[in-house]
Amino acid sequence: MPTASSRTHPPPDRAARAHPPQRRTERNPVPAYRRVLLKLSGEVFGGGSVGVDPDVVSEIAAEIASVVEAGVQVAVVTGGGNFFRGAELQQRGMDRSRADYMGMLGIVMNCLALQDFLEKLGVDTRVQTAITMGQVAEPYIPRRAIRHMEKGRVVIFGAGMGMPFFSTDTVAVQRALENKCDAVLVAKNGVDGVYSADPRIDPDAVKLDQVTYDEAISQGLRIMDQTAFALCGENKLPMVVFGMQPQGNILRVVQGEKIGTLVSAES
Repeated sequence: MPTASSRTHPPPDRAARAHPPQRRTERNPVPAYRRVLLKLSGEVFGGGSVGVDPDVVSEIAAEIASVVEAGVQVAVVTGGGNFFRGAELQQRGMDRSRADYMGMLGIVMNCLALQDFLEKLGVDTRVQTAITMGQVAEPYIPRRAIRHMEKGRVVIFGAGMGMPFFSTDTVAVQRALENKCDAVLVAKNGVDGVYSADPRIDPDAVKLDQVTYDEAISQGLRIMDQTAFALCGENKLPMVVFGMQPQGNILRVVQGEKIGTLVSAES
């Protein structure tokens, strides 16, 4: 891990840090990343149903705690699909802007649930929201978020971008860039990486170990939305897409194990 003084020097190119050479010991692997942003879908929090499943959130918190213990700084962006989806509510006749704001409030509920379970494990956590709600969270201030992470606190970003029409995919990448994260880790439920086609529909779909953002866009691979891909590609921010199962996968990724799919600007 870098010292406080070494953090003042400009970090090396993010793409080169995607899977750097590691010197490890069996008991104390060297983390592959210094600071990561973990993207979690809202469906994960609900365990496949509406609302929050406390058992599932407790397991997620335990995995994040193990990553913090390994010396990696962690930020989190969650979705709110276990409560509301703005686009789906729009199809049922609701105004899209109002539906998106409802979704942002659902995201905050997930953030507070995750914060609670993390702090039960002794992990200092801060929730920062793009919509001001001072009684439950801090306002989103990037420099403050970075300082929290440098002190070993987990920062959970809630309420999306604070504006309608932006997906949490785009929010995750924007927050990762603004808070100088080394990679975006996309933990999927029921999928263990990026495939050439939807494996639930096409039995011939092949799992890809690595793909570039240009290839993902041209092939129409549905990992994240196009805006998120474009932001990552332009800024050479690597992304690792992997499955939540088995337990411990998040720690394996930050320790450099080649699981899931690495999405990068260059081959």
